Order: sequence, then C-alpha cells, then structure tokens
Amino acid sequence: MRDPMMPERYEIRKITRDTDDTFTFELMPVEGEGIRPFLPGQFNMLYVFGTGEVPISISGDPGKPDRLIHTIRAVGTVTKKMARLKRGGVVGVRGPYGRPWPVERAVGGDVVIVAGGIGLAPLRPVIHHLTSRRADYGRVVLLYGTRSPADILYRQELERWRARLDLDVSVTVDRANADWRGSVGLVTTLIGRAPFDPERTTAMVCGPEVMMRYTVDELRRRAVDPSQIFLSMERNMKCAVGFCGHCQFGPAFVCRDGAVFASPIISELLTRREV
Repeated sequence: MRDPMMPERYEIRKITRDTDDTFTFELMPVEGEGIRPFLPGQFNMLYVFGTGEVPISISGDPGKPDRLIHTIRAVGTVTKKMARLKRGGVVGVRGPYGRPWPVERAVGGDVVIVAGGIGLAPLRPVIHHLTSRRADYGRVVLLYGTRSPADILYRQELERWRARLDLDVSVTVDRANADWRGSVGLVTTLIGRAPFDPERTTAMVCGPEVMMRYTVDELRRRAVDPSQIFLSMERNMKCAVGFCGHCQFGPAFVCRDGAVFASPIISELLTRREV
C-alpha cells in the first residue's frame, strides 16, 4: 500500500512564466509510471527536497491524464525555491487529495465560476471539464478579476474561452493601465449583470478570502441558493491527510473536509477574525 506521507519524484518537463511572480510546472513521474487521475478541485502536496512542501491545486485538464499541471505563486520559502528550479529539476508529489468541485451535481443547470487572481488556477480544470461536456450544462459564466492587467493568468486560454459562443467570459482589473480596454473594478461588480438563472445555478468561487466572502453576498443577492455556492480553501495544510491539525478551520479540517466546501459550512467562519 502506498504511504500517503511519502512523496514520489516528478521531473519538471516544462515551465511557463505566467506573471512576474507566478509560474506553471508541467510534471512527469521520474519512474515512468502513469499520473494518478484527479478530479477538478483536488490538490497535491509539492515538495522541494531540503526545503519543505506546500499544497497546490491541480490546474490541468482532468481529461488529459498524461501530464500533471500546477500553477504556483512564489510567496513563501518553498514556492520561491520552486521558482528557481529549472527544466529537468525534480520535485516530490503527494496526492491527489481533497473533495472536488461539484461538477456532476451541476449537470443540467447553469454554472457560474468566480475567480480572483491566482484563484483561477484551481477553477481551470472545471472549465476544461465543462467545455468537454458542454451539452450537459446550461449557461456557463466565468467572472475573473485581478489586481492589474499584468496579473492576468492564462491569457491565450482566456481569449479562446472568450471567443466561444457557448461561454460568457468577463474579465476585470482593480487598477487599469493606459492599454487596458476592459472592465475596471472588483470582480464582485460583475455578478449583478451576469447572465444566469439563479434558481438553477451552481456557483464555484476561489480567490482571497475577503473576495470570496463578498462574492457569496452578491450571489445571494441574486437569489442563488447558498447550498449551491461552493468555495475553495487552501489554508495552512501540512500533512494533507488530517493528522497534524494545522489546517483546522472551525470544526473542519481543510485537507480532509475540503478544500472545496459548500458556503453554508464556512461562510460564517470567514467573517470571524483569527479563525
């Protein structure tokens, strides 16, 4: 039986520099074994040998199991060390772990995806899943917000999604530059005019916690059922299997009970300081 605490060695086959502080790894197992299948919303623990490990959502296409994709922001000791790795380098991988986004539960209805900043990365597999099974869903709406145009992830992919007639994609920035011709403002300002039927909508949200809190408020103003609003949390996970307690969030453990939660479970906790 595989030890859930033992990372396996993966080689970095490709590195894409997405923004000044964000990059994407394409990984393959060193031993040549197949990559374990994953569901949209699951995460892996990525380990830099001699430094430590961090939880990172899988951001690739679940329909393409021949490659493992992770988009990472360099914000701490481990991820900054990852940012210095080169093609051919090796990292450790444990996973996949966690509860996925409710893509099967959403079949037959509208889907609203709200992402803030790097929060688009955990939602990218959802978009791949929905577009590969487009006839199973009603309207599919993507609302994406970043701090500035320079912080936009997956630019070419966003353009392809925007060009599709069966997707409604809106992008906004907090601060525009002289070349920006799109919307300016918080991503929550896009929700009021987004084209979806609240009575048949499943919403999936990922971004900074304050952004998710206000997104839930705006979706509820549109009369979306709170039980149909789902949030992704990646807080302080260390072991990924519920042993260490670092990721406890109220009565829940993010690694074991999430990282995707229905909003009634955690929305009230998001308003509490120091939780």
